[in-house]
Formats: sequence, structure tokens, C-alpha cells
Amino acid sequence: MGTQRGLDGVIVVDKPAGMTSHDVVAAVRRAVGGSRRGPAATKVGHAGTLDPDATGVLVVCLGRATRLVPYVQASAKTYDARLRLGATTDTLDASGQVLEQRDASAVDEATLCEVLKAFVGDIRQIPPMVSAVKVGGERLYVKARRGEQVTRDARAVTIHDIVLEDFQPGAQAEAAFLVRCSAGTYIRTLAADVGERLGVGAHLVALRRLGSGRFSLDDAVDLDKVAELASAGRLAEALLTPAEAMADYPTVVVDESQARLISHGRPLSATGEAGPVAVLDTQRRLIAVVRDADGVARPTVVLAPAGAGE
Repeated sequence: MGTQRGLDGVIVVDKPAGMTSHDVVAAVRRAVGGSRRGPAATKVGHAGTLDPDATGVLVVCLGRATRLVPYVQASAKTYDARLRLGATTDTLDASGQVLEQRDASAVDEATLCEVLKAFVGDIRQIPPMVSAVKVGGERLYVKARRGEQVTRDARAVTIHDIVLEDFQPGAQAEAAFLVRCSAGTYIRTLAADVGERLGVGAHLVALRRLGSGRFSLDDAVDLDKVAELASAGRLAEALLTPAEAMADYPTVVVDESQARLISHGRPLSATGEAGPVAVLDTQRRLIAVVRDADGVARPTVVLAPAGAGE
């Protein structure tokens, strides 16, 4: 199978359990023939890491759309999660070793709901030792594999909403809940913090990402389908455009002359927006991402379509 050229866009993968996000990227790269080196290789990157045991929406960017990863991964996330009360683990989830067990029989649904509500809003989390955060130039999970524990700074995140879906009381009670949160939120840390607040401990036992910004499971395909489409030379059918990838952000449409300027890195008139703005041409193709500075809109990413500005 040869490399497929011209694959610039986003594919939403329904990540299976047992794979890292990098494993998924490698599988997509193999499917499009981009494992080889050289100018013909298709770049592939993911936007928003999922733990190996987690499933669901993983946004994978291809070609020039890989330049949009910082913007796509910054979108809010929605998860379907399940925690178990009465036991803590060294990884804060079911893959780890149990550290302590306590009787959670006294916890009822009303009490749990009140504790969950207390986490809604702006909170601070300490990244788990098994996360990909770098400390001293090394990923925390690498240190954790050596049995190291290091001091981690708490990070600000936002929990937009939590809804309790199911509660099963008992010595090791279980609860399923939906959570919508900012990028960078650790659901395993949220589960552990909820257990700590209840005084019985807890860990995460299941996690499925339902959405990432404007992307949802309705957009997703599994890896077998990716391989099937790529083998038939039809992967483009499953790709969302770079413009669709930036649909969470404000947009401006520019004429041909302005498109030519921005495709060469020239500034445009200020947009009046506080954050990133997607710049589209009259054909609704993404030309660039700009940000207002010093009275003009300066490009932070130029993603001109082939032939733009010629």
C-alpha cells in the first residue's frame, strides 16, 4: 500500500481499551502509509491524551491539520466515568495496586451528590504520578515506573458540570457519573479527591470520553474502519476539514486578496476577539489562525490550502 497524499484533516477515532493514544497514532500512520520517512509521509498527531484503559473520542490530526493540535486539544471534554468507593490505588484507577481499603457502606446517594456538586467550578488538581506531565524534563509515568514519587504542582482546571447517573451502595459502593470539564482535567484525580472528601477513598474503574469540543462519538470510527478505508484509498471520506476542526472558535471570512496576504504570514485588521480566531477564505477553507496583538490580527498558524496565494 502506498502513501496517500493530500490527507489534510481530522479523523475522530473511537479508541479501544488497552492502547495508548500514541498507539492509535501509530496505527493511523501505518494505515495511511506514513510510517516511511521523507516528504511523501503523512504527518499524524493526536489532540488530547486518553489513558490506555480509557475508551472513546480521540481526535487525530493528519497532514497540515497537525498544526491545529494545540487548538483542538484545548476544547472542553465530556466523560462517562465510574468510580469505586472504599479503596485507593497507587495509580488512582483499577490498573494499580490497592493501597488501602475502608468501608463505604455509610455513603448514600444524597451525600455523594453533594460532594460531587462541591467540585463543580474552578478547582486545583495535582497531576497523578502516572500522567504524561513532565517534571525535570521527564514524564511522570517514567518516574513512576521506577517507583519514584516527586512533588507536583497543583494545576487549575474547571469542572463545568457533574451529573450522577447511577449509585450502587455497599462496602465498596460504585457510582457512574457524567462530567464536562476543561482540557487538562484528570478524571482519575477527580475520583480520588471525591473519595477523600467522603472519607472512604476511591479510584476510577472505567472511563469513556464522549466528546472533545465539537467532536463526539457520532463522528467517530474504529481503527478497523480506518484501516479499511485507507486500504481502499477512501480515508478522505472519514476526514473532517481543518475548518470543521476549528468550529469551536470565532471565525472571519476574508476575500482573495486578504487570503493571499495571510497565507504569506501578513497581519490582518484586528478581529476584536480575545482569543484565537479561524480565518476562512470565501470557499470556507481554513487559511490561518490569528490572534489580536498591537492593533492587528497576527497569524499564529498559517494553514493555507494548496494553491492559496498563487
